[in-house]
Amino acid sequence: MKVRELSSLPEVLLIELDPFEDHRGFFVELYNKDLYEKSGISVNFVEDDVSVSTKHVLRGIHGDFKTWKLITCLTGKIYVVVVDCRTDSERFGRWQSLVLSEHNRLQLLIPPGYGLAHLVLSEVAILHYKQSEYYDPKGQFTYRWNDDRFKIWWPVEDPILSQRDEKGGCVSE
Repeated sequence: MKVRELSSLPEVLLIELDPFEDHRGFFVELYNKDLYEKSGISVNFVEDDVSVSTKHVLRGIHGDFKTWKLITCLTGKIYVVVVDCRTDSERFGRWQSLVLSEHNRLQLLIPPGYGLAHLVLSEVAILHYKQSEYYDPKGQFTYRWNDDRFKIWWPVEDPILSQRDEKGGCVSE
């Protein structure tokens, strides 16, 4: 496993897993507490969630100020955007994008205060994420996917959105 910081958001970690592959396919360990701690990651995860979406569904920008998230694309391909949403940060509004897929087997460790959004590029995608806190809809923030302050580039112009993502603001789903 290799761990490195994202260039424009150094508190966000990119994790490259080390799968075992042969003629049958592959096996990969998504999380091993000891291995992560040896890499300097000592987050106590309490909840695992899965999001299944179809092509051009865009979820986010969502987050809160207490939860760490470890995300992995299990099936398909997603365009991920992480945004610094800490209004007191000198990096507020700075974002970075990358592609996670079942083939590149990358993970992102996202600290509290950062927003996460993802757009499905394949026909279907399954996103797995571990959380350090139990989901609390009252503690969530939501920014519109096309918020003018962030100037995020998206590979589609008209994504499929939930009501929460269409409106933005602090509303729960």
